[in-house]
Amino acid sequence: MSSLWTPGGEHRIPSQQAVPPEHASSPAGDRGEQVPGAEARAELAELERQLLAAAPEDVIANHCYGIFQLAALYLAQRPPRLDSARLAIDALGCLVNGLGERLGAAAPTLAESVTQIQLAFVELARAHERADGGQGGGQ
Repeated sequence: MSSLWTPGGEHRIPSQQAVPPEHASSPAGDRGEQVPGAEARAELAELERQLLAAAPEDVIANHCYGIFQLAALYLAQRPPRLDSARLAIDALGCLVNGLGERLGAAAPTLAESVTQIQLAFVELARAHERADGGQGGGQ
């Protein structure tokens, strides 16, 4: 099960495997019944329409917020998962710094979020190193 983000929120998308191939494109009987999977395809088409109607900078900013949350989640673990957090923070930085003002109204907030999560990382990494007695170790 995957999901699709739209301006109206995140929507779960059923797996394509849920629709048997023999039902995927054949019409229903004479009574106008829905073919299994037809409703899911119609919902997916509507979600795609909503996604295409959204400004791309809003969709990308939403993904940036998700990456920020991922980094914060790794940092919140005990012990912190520093290597995983570093990857998420670096990915966030690449997007935000690389796209800059192209992210629209969210650009200043996202730039500040990169700075804040980087500072949090440094503080936690130092504290973790002290707790380990200088042994290091990223995870």
